[in-house]
Amino acid sequence: MTSSSQRLSGDDSAPETPAGLTRFNTSADSDALAALHEVCASSAWGSKLLAQRPYATTEALLLASDAAMAELTAEDLAEAMAGHPPIGRPKPGDPTSSREQSGMAGASEALKAEMLELNLAYQDKFGHVFLICATGRTGEQMRDAVRERIENSPEQEREIVRTELGKINRIRLTRLVEEAHA
Repeated sequence: MTSSSQRLSGDDSAPETPAGLTRFNTSADSDALAALHEVCASSAWGSKLLAQRPYATTEALLLASDAAMAELTAEDLAEAMAGHPPIGRPKPGDPTSSREQSGMAGASEALKAEMLELNLAYQDKFGHVFLICATGRTGEQMRDAVRERIENSPEQEREIVRTELGKINRIRLTRLVEEAHA
């Protein structure tokens, strides 16, 4: 059986570790935690992933993310959601937010206005932003999702949000560890 250190060192029998994963594994705790916070604003989630370094593969990191997400409390989820802007209003100057919400970029003014109204109604009901893994979705798909989900109970919605956050975290972690540069 190949040891973790052999896999990290580029042993010929193991796949090559992406440069970004090696950088994440070997960076100072404070730098790694800052990178994790950019992925997900939950400090509990970030601490759990940090404590399990080093990761032999990207998949191992993603599985650890999934496990940490499953353990988050309602308060931890609220902290994570606080790091996400409403759909249709990406954070100014934030390329990640803009990229993830690109499905709304070309939306009509009518659709943008409807999303704003739906976002506000959703926030009034649930006390947090409507959260969806927007990557690859059109503005209409996101609108339809908020229309459907606004009918959920708070408990149902919390578990859907947990699932959506997990998807977002997987995308962001993959991007983080596949980047060649810091």
